[in-house]
Amino acid sequence: MQVEARIEELGLKLPTPGTPMGNYVPGVRTGDLVFLSGVGPSQPDSRQWAGKVGRDYTVEEGYEAARGCALNLLGNLKSVIGDLDKVTRVVKVLGMVNADPEFTSPPAVINGCSDLLVEVFGERGRHARSAVGMATLPNAIPVEIEMIVEVED
Repeated sequence: MQVEARIEELGLKLPTPGTPMGNYVPGVRTGDLVFLSGVGPSQPDSRQWAGKVGRDYTVEEGYEAARGCALNLLGNLKSVIGDLDKVTRVVKVLGMVNADPEFTSPPAVINGCSDLLVEVFGERGRHARSAVGMATLPNAIPVEIEMIVEVED
């Protein structure tokens, strides 16, 4: 449980996975890969996120939302594989930012997720990534992120 100990050391807590908003599952394992469905941000204070980065939220607030997404992804990953120490590599992250049309910094927002993954997993957390702006996201959340992870038994 070294990864979970590291999460606690960072002063963070894994959220309990929520119920999907449709007919899908939080993650699917096939072979040594786990494909995690997109998630929005969570906050320990139960903050309700709704709005666009660049209009309603600053880059820094978007960064925090992306960190919340990373925690939700890790909570979902744990529910799929049971033990986060099984992660051998975070392979790919797709970060989507609900962005004002003039907002040009989605990568700076998605760094919140990327930075947390490296803080938790070290070099195993470095990953390929796409960070894109979107016209809208479900329930007007400012950030949604999905992830592909390599695991071992």
